Amino acid sequence: MAHDTSSSNVRPAPDKELVDIADYVLGYQVNSREAYETARYCLMDSLGCAFLALKYPECVRHLGPLVPGTTVANGARVPGTKFELDPVKAAFDIGALVRWLDFNDTWLAAEWGHPSDNLGAILAVADYLSRSGKPIAMRDVLTWMIKAHEIQGVMALENSFNRVGLDHVVLVKLASAAVATAMLGGTRQQIIDTLSQVWVDGQSLRTYRHAPNTGPRKSWAAGDATSRAVRLALITMNGEIGYPSALTAKGWGFYDVSFKGERFRFQRDYGSYVMEQILFKISFPAEFHSQTAVECAVKLHPQVKDRLDAIERIVLTTHESAIRIISKTGPLHNYADRDHCLQYMVAIGLIKGNLTADDYKDAAAADPRIDTLRHKMEVVEDTRYSREYHEPDKRSIANAIQIFFKDGGKTGKIEIEYPIGHRRRRAEGIPVLVAKFRDALATRFPENQARAILDLCQDAARLERMPVHEFMQALVCE
Repeated sequence: MAHDTSSSNVRPAPDKELVDIADYVLGYQVNSREAYETARYCLMDSLGCAFLALKYPECVRHLGPLVPGTTVANGARVPGTKFELDPVKAAFDIGALVRWLDFNDTWLAAEWGHPSDNLGAILAVADYLSRSGKPIAMRDVLTWMIKAHEIQGVMALENSFNRVGLDHVVLVKLASAAVATAMLGGTRQQIIDTLSQVWVDGQSLRTYRHAPNTGPRKSWAAGDATSRAVRLALITMNGEIGYPSALTAKGWGFYDVSFKGERFRFQRDYGSYVMEQILFKISFPAEFHSQTAVECAVKLHPQVKDRLDAIERIVLTTHESAIRIISKTGPLHNYADRDHCLQYMVAIGLIKGNLTADDYKDAAAADPRIDTLRHKMEVVEDTRYSREYHEPDKRSIANAIQIFFKDGGKTGKIEIEYPIGHRRRRAEGIPVLVAKFRDALATRFPENQARAILDLCQDAARLERMPVHEFMQALVCE
């Protein structure tokens, strides 16, 4: 028997969630000096992370054209390399480089993520356009960064994708798709259409971030997402239609299929809040929930470095998100497992008084003292830490450590609520961020070129005026 499907054939109006993003991307004027200043430091920091990642063969093997030996005329450059690629692959490469060491900026809320991941799409599309006769100034890059940060971050405030098993890179794809379509000249409708394609896509599971499957995909997943965003934007700009109720379609939309029937919730309108509040990973290449814990461990290092064998137990006081994401016992199988283990990172801080990317390698992990200390750790939640983690006026990432010795002695309880990369510690943190960038430049460029790049990035007016293709040329490694 034929069924009456006439009512289901009516094309609905676009979901409001898509329309709001499109209107923000095209209509919102960024007027915040703080947002632009922070975006410039974010650009420096993200590029520094990319240059540091080029030291690691596991990352470098992902770079370059998909088919070796193929070339693209007037393509997008990949900073720190000689590669010139189509913007889709360039977005992957830039995104993977920025994200590889888990050292770029962070946003913590109901969902976690790293909004500078979107720089893959922004720089790739901007360089491609600027080299194709449509000059774009670096001021525009900073504007798109602010807007991509805002989309990803505001979406994350109240909506937990991890609780339904999905990875946060879906929000990288969303934000990158919105700004990439706008950068390519997309209309309001075309931006809405591209965003609908994002939600119709299958989304990444968090499998690769959690034991027993933790693996290096987590280091290129954001590059993959930002690359897919550029691809969807290009498809739309080539005339592909969208799917207006991609979120809300009964039975077939994202909400019913992948979000347990719930709708997105929003704490605030889109503006420039996220860039202003962004968290920089300045001192340690470590999952952000552990940053203050490692800082506590480093402070305790002088008191315990010669007494490691005398330790009876170590009490780590933390917040619920850290316990859920990075508290791990048992074997750690690879680099990716270790840099998402709270106890491992704290142990390194106590032993060495520092933590670097090399401390996650197999050779460093072979030190038997690490697992000995891990076994002595007790992880407990402080409900105040968990509550203030979500409070908009605080957004703390608190951890504390206290060490108890076999002879009955103990250290004081070292507590740090705000990491050095937090907005509340900007004055203290920015000089360290600049030093991090300077050191990263030195790993990739000759001294004169490194100095020129640093001077340019510290001159806000000159940087903002510079065409993107000239800026990207300055980052080519000969």
